[in-house]
Amino acid sequence: MNKSTEATTTPSVAHPPLPIRRRRIAPSGVLMAIVDTCLILLGFALAYWMRYVIDWPPPFDQLVREVQAQNFVPLSAFAPFAILLTALLIVQFAMRGLYRMPRTAGVLDHASIIVGSTTTGIAILIVVVFLYKPSEFYSRLIFAFALVSISTLLVGGRAVLIGLRRWRWVRGIDRERVLVVGNTGLGREVMESLVAQPDLGYALVGFLDDRETPLNRRTVHFRRLGPISDLDVCLRGGDIDLVILALPFWEHHRLPELVDICRYAGVEFRVVPDLYQLSFDRIDIGNLSGIPLIGLKEVSLRGWNLVVKRTMDLALTLLALPIVFPLGVMLAIIVRLDSPGPAIFRQRRIGRDGRPFICYKFRTMVVDAEERKAELAALNEADGPLFKIRNDPRMTRVGRFLRRYSLDELPQLWNILRGDMSWVGPRPATPEEVAQYEDWHYRRLTVVPGLTGLSQVLGRSDISFDETVRLDIFYTENWTPGMDLRILLQTIPVVISGRGAY
Repeated sequence: MNKSTEATTTPSVAHPPLPIRRRRIAPSGVLMAIVDTCLILLGFALAYWMRYVIDWPPPFDQLVREVQAQNFVPLSAFAPFAILLTALLIVQFAMRGLYRMPRTAGVLDHASIIVGSTTTGIAILIVVVFLYKPSEFYSRLIFAFALVSISTLLVGGRAVLIGLRRWRWVRGIDRERVLVVGNTGLGREVMESLVAQPDLGYALVGFLDDRETPLNRRTVHFRRLGPISDLDVCLRGGDIDLVILALPFWEHHRLPELVDICRYAGVEFRVVPDLYQLSFDRIDIGNLSGIPLIGLKEVSLRGWNLVVKRTMDLALTLLALPIVFPLGVMLAIIVRLDSPGPAIFRQRRIGRDGRPFICYKFRTMVVDAEERKAELAALNEADGPLFKIRNDPRMTRVGRFLRRYSLDELPQLWNILRGDMSWVGPRPATPEEVAQYEDWHYRRLTVVPGLTGLSQVLGRSDISFDETVRLDIFYTENWTPGMDLRILLQTIPVVISGRGAY
């Protein structure tokens, strides 16, 4: 039986039975619940110590001190309530998926569940306490202390755990071994992302593809393990933890067979869909009597959401101006002294719905930089319509510093005040870039461009253009005020580190 025949038959017929590998039941969920139980009880004891032992905040006169002494409650009286609170929180954590968080989840993802669940649990406990023993005096302040101390301990514990885990991943310890199926556009992007981000905890083993030669030079360093029909053979060794199926849309008919092979081998898998170059973030899945219905998501930044976003932009800009304005004046003087030419660089950019506007930045290049762009085309390091050179010879000394820490973009606060831009959104494109867009790229122009965005906090110049567009589309369709705040907070360490800026 040849390869082509094997690829069309079921795994059980084409090959000897695979050794069914049991999924590794990671004890991390149970272990984390045990650790959380200890931290919750410790947090409650800490709250009791603050309220009844060190008597904080201290009473303001002797009469209050005497009343508090009379109403002293021993720790043993709070024990049943501490146990009840622990049970409530562990159940809530489990129901809200805290112990099933993906490996790549950050501290903020854990913190949102922890703080929300703890607040709900404390509220329930207060009701129970005052219904159970209304005649006895229980300090209400201890519950406020418990909310703060428990949340702090749990979030702090997660921060330490995530930091330690990523420290180990960066050093190659305890990574999941990943096999990618497919070597077209999607497959290449998946492999490049895995290699570029070791802190995600994945180690690329190689890829399967029916073509023996890579499609371009960027995939030369990835190891081809054979044709796609060899997937079951690769899984026999038991050293693959995750399979990512990144087939182009014209090979989607092979997905059921490949999924069955992964399930039969007991190996976890993920599917990266390529619906005629539609980003998966744009897909809205419903059902009709069990039949899946797939459509496109609508842009979430409409109607009142636009009003909320605009209000946030104006408020943040007005708060930042007292700090940004004197800093901007100082930087403008430095730019003028460093090299001849104006301090402010004006450039035509494309905004929402394709409307052009003038974008303002501090000048970081020599005056004739645009005229010299054509002669440097061969040095372009970016893909797609972008033009970026890591060590651009047109850059000035001060300009290189401004670019590294994104200080050149401070004048764009004027664009935000004018309504041309927002604090968060897709980066504004030039007309030359937009002229090279593919049809699905235009989706990113449905919202106001931003000073920062998902692509800036997840990689800046180090991620591909198509991946940047997919992140922009995800943002436009899933926007919330909380998402903007998270992106702004995540921008701070990215800007300070200068990672991916050039």
